[in-house]
Amino acid sequence: MELKKPGSMEECLYFTNRSLGNEGYAIAWVYRKPCPKCKNARLGKPIKKNGKADKKAAVYECPSCKYQEPNEKIESELKVEVEYKCPHCSNEGFATTEYKRKSFEGVPAYVFECEKCSKNIGITKKLKGSKKKASKADADDADE
Repeated sequence: MELKKPGSMEECLYFTNRSLGNEGYAIAWVYRKPCPKCKNARLGKPIKKNGKADKKAAVYECPSCKYQEPNEKIESELKVEVEYKCPHCSNEGFATTEYKRKSFEGVPAYVFECEKCSKNIGITKKLKGSKKKASKADADDADE
């Protein structure tokens, strides 16, 4: 199943391009939901007076008609779409998962499953490393 890649960042709530290990990669995005009231704009965080989005706002807002919906309602409907190359089996494919971070190797991540080898793959927050790998590296340092 081929997924449609976003044309610009204006279409997305979330976008990332990550390398997974030495051979894998993941490009993930979440499209902004269309406004159910006016249907010609997409919902996003309200814009503050300085022109930037208010990340801590409890609602999503339509920029054209100012219609608002609570975060929980919107985020439960959103899906993370992923184009990836599996670091385990080198399979290239597409996946979707819910827009909710789960614990993956001790770190919050969007988790999806490889189509071929069925292993879980996680897209962690920026610069967060796996706690399993970190503890293994610490044990190796202690041995020296």
